[in-house]
Amino acid sequence: MVHQTISTNAANANSASSKIRPMKFALLRFAATALIVGTLAACSTPPAPRPGDMGSAPRPTVPAGTAWPGDTGPLPPPLAQPKSRWIPVRWAELPGFSEDALHEAWNAWIKGCERPAPPFTALCGDVRRLSIATPEEQRAWMVARLQPYRVEAFDGSADGLLTAYYEPLIDAARQPGNGFAVPLYRLPASYGARKPWYTRQQIDTLPEVQAALAGRAIAWLSDPVDAMVLHIQGSGRLRITEADGSVRLVRVAFAGTNDQPYQSVGRWLLDQGLTRDATWPGIKAWIAANPQRVNELLWSNPRYVFFREEPLDALDAGFGPRGAQGVALTPGRSIAVDRLSIPYGTPVWLASSGPQVQLNRLVLAQDTGSAILGAVRADYFTGWGTEAGELAGRLKQGLRLWALWPR
Repeated sequence: MVHQTISTNAANANSASSKIRPMKFALLRFAATALIVGTLAACSTPPAPRPGDMGSAPRPTVPAGTAWPGDTGPLPPPLAQPKSRWIPVRWAELPGFSEDALHEAWNAWIKGCERPAPPFTALCGDVRRLSIATPEEQRAWMVARLQPYRVEAFDGSADGLLTAYYEPLIDAARQPGNGFAVPLYRLPASYGARKPWYTRQQIDTLPEVQAALAGRAIAWLSDPVDAMVLHIQGSGRLRITEADGSVRLVRVAFAGTNDQPYQSVGRWLLDQGLTRDATWPGIKAWIAANPQRVNELLWSNPRYVFFREEPLDALDAGFGPRGAQGVALTPGRSIAVDRLSIPYGTPVWLASSGPQVQLNRLVLAQDTGSAILGAVRADYFTGWGTEAGELAGRLKQGLRLWALWPR
């Protein structure tokens, strides 16, 4: 799943739903789980490790020098990534480590084990076996088998930025008419013959481009802004009315772009002095007040996304689209990262505190995005539908990340 993020200058909003807040658990009792951890650790050999200030991410809350049981050995040396450096730390540095509902993250981790990165392949057997373990057992295993590294920029800054994305759910029709006039296209037959392909404005207006796309529409939407949301998020769910009147749910997934540069419509509004609120709710409010300027807004972003249709059965509907790692995303537990800072498939401890949501939790690096660049940068997958979209449209706050690497 390849997506972009609207660049904004920040906005206030109500607190996010408690559905994605961490659940509270009692402190660990490691003595009760030592046997399980020892047994699992004996089953496989761990692979060898491979080599901005927002001010609102939570800081460690434990006294200096405190250590979790089993985390008392010497620390390994730092690790280098192309866009970041990783500083080894004690587990006690991770905010909220004793309180996260780890079973929620375990679902995302098991998904990641469908296409594991080489350093984590040897751990996937344990991950699957621990899917029915208690949080205490899961935590004890993590301490025994993984080493946390604080992710930093090369200038030493550990502070970064968290935004969010989601999978829109939109009504659509298989045939145009009755108000459904905005197409979602498959890749054109001539794709690849021209690089870059036509701009968004040219696609919407030039007869020769319209001819090249004839018969390539997957479905038709009623609102061009909904189409723009799909283009920015990179995928979505369609509640589609077929030609015979039946209705079914399908997914449209990212297939390619016209290779034009991405420009944020929110940034365009800010630069034009047309709004001070470039979140999605703010953009929609401006559109409602200025319907005659919708095309001007849309055409400010020359990038255009083409899709492919995917079936959406009951099992698939419980997960998000496939991310760049090649596995289905899990709401609240999958993030998009800069892969030159954090490799796909890496379990990550995420800490972020702000007006939208308080997060101290285990997540998996399973996706990327064209605007997700830098050492301490993440896009948080919130799920699908209206509530997920409201949070994704407003979330922009401080961030700290710890990569969890095999010992």
